[in-house]
Amino acid sequence: MKPSTSRKLRRFYERFSGNNQVLISINADPDAIASAMAVKRLLWRKVSGVTISNINIIKRPDNIAMIRLLGLDIVHTDEINKEKFDRFVIVDSQPNHHEKFGRFQFDVIIDHHPETDAEALFSDIRPDYGATASIMTEYIRAAKIKPSAKLATALFHAIKTDTHDFKRQALLEDIRAFQFLFRHANLHLARKIEQADLRLDFLKYFQIAFENMRMRKGRAFVHLGPVVNPDICVLIADFFMRICSVKWSIVSGIYEDKLILVFRNDGLRKDAGKVAKSGFGHLGSAGGHKSMARAEIPVPGLKKIVNYEDDRGLLQWIIDRVEKKQKDPNIVFKKEILGLKS
Repeated sequence: MKPSTSRKLRRFYERFSGNNQVLISINADPDAIASAMAVKRLLWRKVSGVTISNINIIKRPDNIAMIRLLGLDIVHTDEINKEKFDRFVIVDSQPNHHEKFGRFQFDVIIDHHPETDAEALFSDIRPDYGATASIMTEYIRAAKIKPSAKLATALFHAIKTDTHDFKRQALLEDIRAFQFLFRHANLHLARKIEQADLRLDFLKYFQIAFENMRMRKGRAFVHLGPVVNPDICVLIADFFMRICSVKWSIVSGIYEDKLILVFRNDGLRKDAGKVAKSGFGHLGSAGGHKSMARAEIPVPGLKKIVNYEDDRGLLQWIIDRVEKKQKDPNIVFKKEILGLKS
């Protein structure tokens, strides 16, 4: 194990004492859940108590299966009494990624997403890593902890998920973490979690996608209209990337008064995170990695720009933004400043 990881582990432990009550705050997905489990294991018998809390509503079948099969106890942030805790940790996210993180002043930040201006007494942000779970596996190894089958399975599944079976961004460190976890994980359990990614009521959105997909020079564009869960956009974006002629997949939907856009590409050409940010960043939050990205735009802000209730018109607007932004990042933005529709 790298000496630098051992030093980071010591600095991490310096933030805690035996009487601390620790809250780990996450936007629950496989990488966040597994990373939170790893933090909890690192702090076992070193603090008075550790609680894992999710800011989102957990609806994805694989996330629900992961929590159920691994026997996890996760408490939603709305049920958390902040005063009961004196140490706050965030993993696989950063404080400004979601307004609900704003309740807490974090002592520890561990993440693999691009750096923001977040500050904490201990911060370990590694954007080049494919998964936060890989970072946490290094910590587990530096602490000379043999992970339980459940912890190893969670971390193993998280690395597979966030690297898309190593088809997305990954480092040699991700591969080493995966190889280590492979020896300790329950592969049957991992397979059960991985295969639980669909619900019966999700299938109608695939029909909508097939009927409304627009193909433009290897780019598949889909607008689903209102969705019951934004993760449906992720499932369908990933699905279209399995088609050999598709180089980009851009899928959108309306959820809780926000336009959600999910970007996927083959990682060979343009950067998905840069395209998302340049095309939609000034309208809401946007960003990501080279092969995967996301944007969230409040619907009220769209009203002056495009009729978001017209599914075809909204899809065309998205296509125009992606295509125009790739040619000239200023064209559409200048039009909106002048009060013109793109």
